[in-house]
Amino acid sequence: MALPQPPPPPPAGACDPVTPEHWASGPPSQAQPLLRQEAKEEEEGEETGVQGAWGTGTAEQRRRGWGEAAESAAAEEGQAEVGGAAAAGSGSPAGGAGGGRGGWWRILAWLQRQQPQCCPCAAPLPRSAAHCCHGGTKMAALAYNLGKREINHYFSVRSAKVLALVAVLLLAACHLASRRYRGNDSCEYLLSSGRFLGEKVWQPHSCMMHKYKISEAKNCLVDKHIAFIGDSRIRQLFYSFVKIINPQFKEEGNKHENIPFEDKTASVKVDFLWHPEVNGSMKQCIKVWTEDSIAKPHVIVAGAATWSIKIHNGSSEALSQYKMNITSIAPLLEKLAKTSDVYWVLQDPVYEDLLSENRKMITNEKIDAYNEAAVSILNSSTRNSKSNVKMFSVSKLIAQETIMESLDGLHLPESSRETSAMILMNVYCNKILKPVDGSCCQPRPPLTLIQKLAACFFTSCIIGYLIFYIIHRNAHRKNKPCTDLESGEEKKNIINTPVSSLEILLQSFCKLGLIMAYFYMCDRANLFMKENKFYTHSSFFIPIIYILVLGVFYNENTKETKVLNREQTDEWKGWMQLVILIYHISGASTFLPVYMHIRVLVAAYLFQTGYGHFSYFWIKGDFGIHRVCQVLFRLNFLVVVLCIVMDRPYQFYYFVPLVTVWFMVIYVTLALWPQIIQKKANGNCFWHFGLLLKLGFLLLFICFLAYSQGAFEKIFSLWPLSKCFELKGNVYEWWFRWRLDRYVVFHGMLFAFIYLALQKRQILSEGKGEPLFSNKISNFLLFISVVSFLTYSIWASSCKNKAECNELHPSVSVVQILAFILIRNIPGYARSVYSSFFAWFGKISLEFDTTMYPECEVLWGI
Repeated sequence: MALPQPPPPPPAGACDPVTPEHWASGPPSQAQPLLRQEAKEEEEGEETGVQGAWGTGTAEQRRRGWGEAAESAAAEEGQAEVGGAAAAGSGSPAGGAGGGRGGWWRILAWLQRQQPQCCPCAAPLPRSAAHCCHGGTKMAALAYNLGKREINHYFSVRSAKVLALVAVLLLAACHLASRRYRGNDSCEYLLSSGRFLGEKVWQPHSCMMHKYKISEAKNCLVDKHIAFIGDSRIRQLFYSFVKIINPQFKEEGNKHENIPFEDKTASVKVDFLWHPEVNGSMKQCIKVWTEDSIAKPHVIVAGAATWSIKIHNGSSEALSQYKMNITSIAPLLEKLAKTSDVYWVLQDPVYEDLLSENRKMITNEKIDAYNEAAVSILNSSTRNSKSNVKMFSVSKLIAQETIMESLDGLHLPESSRETSAMILMNVYCNKILKPVDGSCCQPRPPLTLIQKLAACFFTSCIIGYLIFYIIHRNAHRKNKPCTDLESGEEKKNIINTPVSSLEILLQSFCKLGLIMAYFYMCDRANLFMKENKFYTHSSFFIPIIYILVLGVFYNENTKETKVLNREQTDEWKGWMQLVILIYHISGASTFLPVYMHIRVLVAAYLFQTGYGHFSYFWIKGDFGIHRVCQVLFRLNFLVVVLCIVMDRPYQFYYFVPLVTVWFMVIYVTLALWPQIIQKKANGNCFWHFGLLLKLGFLLLFICFLAYSQGAFEKIFSLWPLSKCFELKGNVYEWWFRWRLDRYVVFHGMLFAFIYLALQKRQILSEGKGEPLFSNKISNFLLFISVVSFLTYSIWASSCKNKAECNELHPSVSVVQILAFILIRNIPGYARSVYSSFFAWFGKISLEFDTTMYPECEVLWGI
């Protein structure tokens, strides 16, 4: 059956719209209506066999119909070229039957070779193409739609999960092999290897180094005695170590004599003993400590060599004598190492160009020879076991990078000495204090009883689910076709095995157990290597730009165009969560402008908490216990499971407790007598003033707690609240976190009340494409919003002190939040579209909240 012959094409230069009666010859005339209808059906989700503009059947059936019709017409008229092209176009853009993707691209190539002609633009295409007289805009939009479909086809959520699982398994195998090959002693890595991430940030191999504060150092070294024995380089290390405990300690006095230090508040004693050579004097000092009647230092740090090289002019006899002396000292050090921590500091390289004339004999070649002698002798001091004397060789690596900054070519700059002292502090204190971000020298914590019970529970769920799976698999095998002996035909045994709710529950717990096991392996075990965060602008802004491009690419029309509709709030939460995630991973909290803007994002999430819960209670009036339990379960289930599996306190994941407390504040405020809801207030405006009075009392209560730390701590120190909100024995951290965004939830509630009141009185224009207010008011508010938004950003970028900015943040953060809401919602076109990419992440914001807001700067850090 031949297609009807179209009339002749319009004359050149004409720009009349093309109608179905004016089809041009060739494949494009058959492809254009098909593509328009297909795009329309894709947007509306109408892939069913209903009557459409181009006939009945699904889009795939209509594609085949166009291809077959065009092929028949070509065969009857002998148009081989046209018939071939039409047959090639009978497949779907996604690569379906009848030529698939190649057919579509041949149609596009044919279109590009034709002269531009007037075309009716399809509905899904951009508005700018609605009055086109050329094919370029349409081809770009068509290619965009086809490319988007291809990406969605091959890169789905399922494929992303598979790729992530494969990547995790490969990384786990690689790390496990590396641990087996190189060993699993992170202390050895800390003392012997590492690199500089920046100018002053030292990164040990495969573990994280904690930066100790004064209080932490005193807490670790209480009632401890540390002794440094050696030359001027050891004296420098002694000064840097003491300054961790007391930064005001000054380097003064006779340098070539013993220097004592004692902190009576913490009963910490640190001594430097001047013994510049490994000789009989050093031996006698160490020998005294080996006697049982003498109190031994808890930590001994020793090392010397440069004086021997200098005094003996670098002679080989001096090296031989050094070997003999250290051989006699080695058994004494080994004996001390059984009860104390003993470290032998290898000699750092020198910068020979800066050495004075009386030190020119100290060369790096000589230093290497002395270091080799010390290592070989001390490591061989015990025959059948590993030496207990630890080699402090990491200072050599540090010196290689920083010795050029030395003032005399021999002594290291202060920053290098501070790094070596902090490494010593980590070696000794990490196993005592167990800091969250100090994984070096920390043994894997033993499993608690609750952790063991949780492991047994998840293991039982996995076994139970496997049993159900095997039973269903056997039932499926029985359902295979079998041959009827009488008729010889194949018949199926119809067995419908229903999926029980118990099986679904076991499957869910099975997945949760695997996820928790992965979390535990990452954070609490030593399988994966860990690294301190180091901020650079590129590590933060490049991922931000990348996700922004993806978010713009995946945009769709909203189902409704109200202010802060569901799609828009999901989008808002989604991009905020991604930005905060990148912020945590990149360690951007050290860059104050970024920190202040991230604080606004955290406040914006709390703003949505106030807005959303207030709107629900105001409109629904549902104050039942079922609603409260439902919200509390949704917020806290994953956190409680993490606390059990990871052996962490509830306050460690501080953001979820923060959201939980604010939900209860909102609930109590609105549920207390008199309960005022929208239905009651519509009958009498007096109730609106009653609600405002309630909000006013809430604001006064917030101000009281914010400026009365004692009252706040008394409330949350009561049992059982203290078990949930205490961290390290007090609730100060919880008070700081609560106070940082104390007003923003109230602002969210107040905004919800004002918006719903304006909406009820139909003051807002929330139709599709309509501005929220009249043109003049909308333009004025947009101008004010943009100025306010930029003003806050300028202020945040000019912050010099984090404490001062945090003090102002609770009062001014709402400015940028409201400015963003108005910019996003006043223009009708902006309110009518959203990013499905960001909205997808916004729908799993509870999981993000749980894992992204731990208390300390360990996993993500804020």
